[in-house]
Amino acid sequence: MEGYTVPESINRILVINPGSTSTKIGVFDNEKSIFEKTIRHSNDEINQFNNIIEQYEFRKKTILESLDKDGINISKLKAVCGRGGLLRPIEGGTYRVNDEMLSDLRAGFAGEHASNLGGIIAHEIASGLNIPAYIVDPVVVDELEPIARISGFSLIDRKSIFHALNQKAVSRRVAQELGKKYEELNLIVAHMGGGITVGVHKEGRVVDVNNGLHGDGPFSPERAGTVPAGDLVALCYSGQYFYEEMMKKLVGQGGLVGYLHTNDAIAVEKMIENGDEQAKLVYSAMAYQVAKEIGSASAVLSGKVDAIILTGGLAYGKEFVQAIRERVKWIADVIVHPGENELQALAEGALRVLRGEEQEKHYPNPVRSSERI
Repeated sequence: MEGYTVPESINRILVINPGSTSTKIGVFDNEKSIFEKTIRHSNDEINQFNNIIEQYEFRKKTILESLDKDGINISKLKAVCGRGGLLRPIEGGTYRVNDEMLSDLRAGFAGEHASNLGGIIAHEIASGLNIPAYIVDPVVVDELEPIARISGFSLIDRKSIFHALNQKAVSRRVAQELGKKYEELNLIVAHMGGGITVGVHKEGRVVDVNNGLHGDGPFSPERAGTVPAGDLVALCYSGQYFYEEMMKKLVGQGGLVGYLHTNDAIAVEKMIENGDEQAKLVYSAMAYQVAKEIGSASAVLSGKVDAIILTGGLAYGKEFVQAIRERVKWIADVIVHPGENELQALAEGALRVLRGEEQEKHYPNPVRSSERI
């Protein structure tokens, strides 16, 4: 990298994706990745802090040291983009980091999560360079139509918490492959990872989606998804479990973990190859529930579906994908984009704004009251 002059036509973007024990960073010249790295943080390093937000100075320092060590000249950056955190419900898009956002991230408005550090660190680095800092499509993206919020239980509304960054990014890629704009298509996108979310993308807006955090939808490697409500209430009041124990059984110890004691899909596939009938049944049931959710999503669009997209880590499993495809291919063509390239998605979001293809949005840009009911 030393001695390389960045052409004026190049928008060089630093992207930052903090995880619980690592920080993924990347540098992009327009759409091209020129540097990517995962910085691992030891338990000792993490445990010296009382909470996640206190880690931001430490993580910022490790990022800057890593960039310097690898010969990245940050003075050539045009923008810094961080992973969006648990903020107020907002519509999708690329948001300029502002004081209101920083306040909510630091306060943990919707909960503590490592992704809250993304916007804070991006702002800290960008401020020193006098360039903009952004976040793109955080998990709290909320574009639900009013009818989709009705749960059937008046004390609880359905919530939009899902893999917005990857779902939106892969939708745009498929639209480009089809020679269309994202805003012209009706798509059903199933992100299948540790959690599974199935989004209904209607002309550029996710008008319905299951709550992938600890809500409804298909069970996943670690999450229970929708379970029989009456039985769940009875179990909660059985006296056998505390609140924290029940939450762990739903999120973290649900799904494959609860049935098969592993969240590793590859390990489950090996169990099936070795003749484990229980593993085969449970794995098939997970594919079955994803297909059911896709079928429900098609009803939202009255069957007018341009494509079904399968993405996320589980989309690498050929037999798992095929099991879903066989059940839903009658609805629309099934397009598979395995994995989730979050760094690329963040860079693309910032790039659209830098190029003037989209207007940057300003937080909180709240969901309209008519949409919230």
